Amino acid sequence: SPTWKRLTTEQQDQACRDFLELAETHSRKWQRALQYEREQRLRLEETIEQLAKQHNSLERACRGAPALPSSSTELSNASKGSWTDSWLGKRSHCLKARTRLVKGETSDEDEETEYFDAMESAPDFITVTTDPVEHRRTGSNVSATSSEQTETWNLDSQGFELPHHASSSASASRSVKLNRKRRTHIPEKPNYSLNLWSIMKNCIGKELSKIPMPVNFNEPLSMLQRLTEDLEYHELLDKAAQCENPAEQMCYVAAFSVSSYSTTIHRTAKPFNPLLGETFELDRLVESGFRSLCEQVSHHPPAAAHHVYSKCGWTLWQEITIASKFRGKYLSIMPLGAIHLQFHSGRNHYMWRKVTSTVHNIIVGKLWIDQSGDIDIINFKTKDKCQLKFSPYSYFSRDCARKVTGVVTDREGKANYILSGTWDEKMEFAKVVQSSQDGTSCEGKQKTVYQTLPPKVLWRKYPLPDNAENMYYFSELALTLNEKESMTAPTDSRLRPDQRLMENGDWEEANVEKQRLEEKQRATRRLREAEAVKALEEGRDCDAYKPVWFQKKEDPITGEEMYVYKGGYWESKEAQDWNLCPDIY
Repeated sequence: SPTWKRLTTEQQDQACRDFLELAETHSRKWQRALQYEREQRLRLEETIEQLAKQHNSLERACRGAPALPSSSTELSNASKGSWTDSWLGKRSHCLKARTRLVKGETSDEDEETEYFDAMESAPDFITVTTDPVEHRRTGSNVSATSSEQTETWNLDSQGFELPHHASSSASASRSVKLNRKRRTHIPEKPNYSLNLWSIMKNCIGKELSKIPMPVNFNEPLSMLQRLTEDLEYHELLDKAAQCENPAEQMCYVAAFSVSSYSTTIHRTAKPFNPLLGETFELDRLVESGFRSLCEQVSHHPPAAAHHVYSKCGWTLWQEITIASKFRGKYLSIMPLGAIHLQFHSGRNHYMWRKVTSTVHNIIVGKLWIDQSGDIDIINFKTKDKCQLKFSPYSYFSRDCARKVTGVVTDREGKANYILSGTWDEKMEFAKVVQSSQDGTSCEGKQKTVYQTLPPKVLWRKYPLPDNAENMYYFSELALTLNEKESMTAPTDSRLRPDQRLMENGDWEEANVEKQRLEEKQRATRRLREAEAVKALEEGRDCDAYKPVWFQKKEDPITGEEMYVYKGGYWESKEAQDWNLCPDIY
């Protein structure tokens, strides 16, 4: 009928008007977005143009810089005059960590001096190396302590020597006789393809420990075993225990804290999340003088407690909780918790915390890992401190990647040593003989210039074993961690079936076994929660889950509560009495 046609036409007209209005609204929205992107592009072009100009000016300044003086006396005088004006005063960059001058010879640092773009934060200090012979001749203005220490600074004696290499032939020539022959190879990693995005797209913003992951993303080690890998360079602590000077001891402790990251440079795979109650022991008392025990003390949040005793004169303990977030392009791993170290002689007690690890190119590109942040190490007895700065990777930086710098100071804040190096290769330390305020950075801050003796190697990374790229880039120690041992607890990580299947190359079976173990753990947790609800209804107390070998106590120095070793594990191992261990596998 005409009435029905008229109503239909009016409805169509109204729908068209609504659509037009909606289209105009969205058109204005997209125009604003397009304008914003255009402005952003223009600002980016201006920034790049400005950086290019700064880069050219820095290159001209570098080519026109005068040669450095050939002795510490000339350098000290020049720093008050034209050298400061032409070298330090002109820069919007930072001078490289140190200027090496050895025994009066002219340095070739002019050709190697590296600059940073203005966008990069500058270091808080500058280090200038002096000749110890020249320092003794002209060191009348230096304190007696520094002068006495200079006499004992022998450049020929290195702070760290490699006790072994990764090759089997070198391992056989160790000075310490091995109690048993350790394995040097594991089955090579299979080449399985996997659609990464199909798994990752539903994981953005979630806690990593709550995401079900196939073993394709793992390496055949537990997080407890990765934590034990911190002891790869335990010789640093053995040497620190022999130091009478607490400042020098701090240097070795700092190098040990850095060395724990050296194994992560190629290790982008995820370790297995330990099951609640899982343990891992590393008994090297005969071979290396220490024995270590880890236990998973909490599952949500995941937390592990670690205790190490060494007959070489030190004890280390820590509780680490891993907080991690997947952000689409990268994965951030934030270890929470303190690491304690106490030396038996002198009772020096050190504490520090780990930095943030970031895995980049999760979805597209080659995976790579970076460490960034600060480590503050404190000696609670002497109040000596060391601040280590892990410089994050910067696209605009011309400095070496994975750089670490630090200063060791006493209770008055006086600098005793300068540390420098990279967390994947080596660390050096240099004794400070004089410090002064000189130069101004682009931020207007005054820099501290440290005059130091020539640096010595404090720590150097061991070479990887042959064919390491096909064995998950495991170090020599990592290759032995999952090796079968007799008399271990039934909860030991070596006995975990899904991890063993993965190491043997049976990844499909490992995925099935991993799901079984995780479901068993969830069923155990549901029973524990049901028991707690029943106890609450009956008005009785229900004890929460308690670890077997660790107990929570308040630290008398920091006042923080943490899990500490309560004893009994090694006695139970000797008696082969594992009645306290839960059935987790």
